[in-house]
Amino acid sequence: MRVIAIGCEHTGKTTLLEGLMKWGDERGIHHHLDDHFSIPDRQFLKKEEQEEMVRLSPVLKERFQRFQVVYHVRLINHYEHILLGGFHIEEDIYGPLYYYPGRKSAHPPEYYEAEFPPDAILVLLTARPEVIEKRMRETPHDRPIVPAGDIPMVLEKFEQAYRASWVHHKIRIDTSDLAPAQLLQKFLDTSVPHLNTRDLLTRMAGATGLK
Repeated sequence: MRVIAIGCEHTGKTTLLEGLMKWGDERGIHHHLDDHFSIPDRQFLKKEEQEEMVRLSPVLKERFQRFQVVYHVRLINHYEHILLGGFHIEEDIYGPLYYYPGRKSAHPPEYYEAEFPPDAILVLLTARPEVIEKRMRETPHDRPIVPAGDIPMVLEKFEQAYRASWVHHKIRIDTSDLAPAQLLQKFLDTSVPHLNTRDLLTRMAGATGLK
């Protein structure tokens, strides 16, 4: 599968992608996982490297983010199984709000989506604002991006971007009342109509105990 998971902080993107990674590994399917589009990158960078990234000027942040989005357009075409967290849509929302205020993203999401493979699946994860705020308090990120007061606005921006996206295969999941295992199963169930032939046969083989 080629999956792009988007949504406000604390809606479950990393939880879903890590769950899919484990699910795939258990079935001999290795997904390429990139969940590092937020600033600072928490997937690969050490603490001191994160500090350096945060200190970059707005101009350099915008340029770096643009370069890595372009690079991952290549990757989503290269890998048959790839999981991307946030990616181009998150950048189009978080960039002008938090990384380089006052500047627009160099290109709108559809600029990149025009080059996406046709079997890409866009997953919008959402949750009630009060649930996200509760998660922020109970399991805070080391470097939070979205202030509590911005939650409704950011949720709406992701909703609008999801609706406007050129990606054909779309799934929307409200994670407000879902445990991690339930979120994974919800995605697996709702993604079936969006699978390409190869992935559908793999899923069917797993369901019948052949894989």
